[in-house]
Amino acid sequence: MTEPRSAPGPHDAITDVPGIEAGHDTDLDNATGCTVVLARAGATPGVFQPGGAPGTLDTDLAVAENSIQEIHAVLLTGGSTIGLDAAEGVRRYLKESGAGLPLMPELAPLPLTMGAVVFDLMIGNAVHPTGDSGYRASSSASSGPLEQGSVGVGTGCTVAKTGGANTLLKGGVGTASLVHDSGLIVGALVATNSVGDIVDPSTGNLVAGSRGEQQGTMSRSSQALLNRSLAEFEQLQQSRPNFSSDSAGANTTLAVIATNARLHKGTAKRVAIMGSAGLARTIDPVFTPGDGDTIFTLATGEIDVTTIPAMLTLTGTMAAEAVAEATLRSVREATSLAGIPSVSEWRSSAHPDG
Repeated sequence: MTEPRSAPGPHDAITDVPGIEAGHDTDLDNATGCTVVLARAGATPGVFQPGGAPGTLDTDLAVAENSIQEIHAVLLTGGSTIGLDAAEGVRRYLKESGAGLPLMPELAPLPLTMGAVVFDLMIGNAVHPTGDSGYRASSSASSGPLEQGSVGVGTGCTVAKTGGANTLLKGGVGTASLVHDSGLIVGALVATNSVGDIVDPSTGNLVAGSRGEQQGTMSRSSQALLNRSLAEFEQLQQSRPNFSSDSAGANTTLAVIATNARLHKGTAKRVAIMGSAGLARTIDPVFTPGDGDTIFTLATGEIDVTTIPAMLTLTGTMAAEAVAEATLRSVREATSLAGIPSVSEWRSSAHPDG
């Protein structure tokens, strides 16, 4: 029997990539938070935005024709666009740590941060992460195991929104990694706050769908959409004018892919594009007009895969696998919060919402 060429890393997390650290800041009282992925020594960035309503920070740094070739952090934050205030704290922490782009000998290195938001203001309180939140997440970052579920940017995340506010289940943040026997490493971190349901691609089984009226029951959103008439769409919109699963920016799944591959910004984007397949395998529907889905790549440059095109394909394939697994974990590891049940607790007859 042939031994597998790829296997999970020691932490099975994005932090298995050397030079990558990650940390959370969690506000359970207000059901929000932020997560930071650090690359103190710099990493080549790539960005792909397949969602219809992204809320992002400085993603032009990853555009291939622009001059900057490295960044030092990616911020994933709740609080919608106001939550991008947390980036100030990320930069402040990196500056204090001496990390950044050395532009001039007489100046301190310039820390460069990209970021993106999820809309988590439907649950908890309408509070957004601040600069201090970003600082705390950065200062807690490590290269070790990473907590998953309803923490950091995943604190206020929800999924399965097509049926309205009463059908939501908790989303969260998850991570996974793969190590190839060539030495290539790819890790992913995903914050799942989707319009769509979560599906296990290995079985086709529904992991998290719209809650039914009976305890533990769930339904497939895509089937409900396909079977809904125009009159039903109009009636549904009239019945809940202040809540729409397709409201611009009201959702979003974010992913950070890290790899020790040596890439330029164009190929880093290609890895992000291929990695988005992991979201397409696990979220249904995905990349909707109301989702701000954004995928980042951070390439630390240890192994050159650009000279062997098939190795670049391998990098993207590993990214898709890691993203899919991280997405599943983000929901399976979530816990109930602010009246929204987790998948595990919704399936339990002990849950009071049943």
